[in-house]
Amino acid sequence: MKSLKAIWSALFESLRDLLPIIVVIGFFQLAVLQQPIPNFGEIALGIVFVVIGLTLFVQGLNLGLFPIGEAMAYAFASKGNIFWLLCFAFALGFGTTIAEPALTAVANEAALVAADGKMIEKDEQSMASYALGLRFTVAFSVGFAIVIGVFRIVMGWPIQYLIVVGYTGVVVMTFFAPHEIVGIAYDSGGVTTSTITVPLVTALGVGLASSIKGRNPLIDGFGLIAFASLTPMIFVMGYGMVI
Repeated sequence: MKSLKAIWSALFESLRDLLPIIVVIGFFQLAVLQQPIPNFGEIALGIVFVVIGLTLFVQGLNLGLFPIGEAMAYAFASKGNIFWLLCFAFALGFGTTIAEPALTAVANEAALVAADGKMIEKDEQSMASYALGLRFTVAFSVGFAIVIGVFRIVMGWPIQYLIVVGYTGVVVMTFFAPHEIVGIAYDSGGVTTSTITVPLVTALGVGLASSIKGRNPLIDGFGLIAFASLTPMIFVMGYGMVI
């Protein structure tokens, strides 16, 4: 009985979170555009699926990803081996990013646009190679970013100086990178902070800050995601300049 109540409570919370989106879309469709909602039955069924999927996803984060991320951070910190901690940070950043569905979609779309813009040959092999190269570039940059973020937590460096230097680099590179790649680079910074990367990286940062004496989980534990969205812009613009 208690578990059934918890399930209904989780479903209600997911519906509550989605309600503003539903209201906004419904208002503009009916009141502003003054058009009926097309395929209402399919849309309603889709909303039900989204609510159920969101509920399962959030529960999965709470039961699986957050605990394992924090537990591994505690374990590496207790061993005191910074080399393996940084190796784990890079592997986590690279692995979660290469698996991001949003990054795959953006990379494939970027390859198609690049082919239309005569940047690469418009054949399947060239576009697949371009998309894969873009994905690996972004994944490598996120792995590098998590290494920097973890090293910052270990050393206790203030985050604001690193962020200022990083975004200064982004602004400078924007003037020199090919115009066709700048928009892709900026979007690449956004798609890396998605469903797979954020929970594990956040858990790693909070767990690591909690396990190191003198570190504040609130001040030092967060900020890894900022690096994960910053470095792809630099690396992708560099990738565009190289190819």
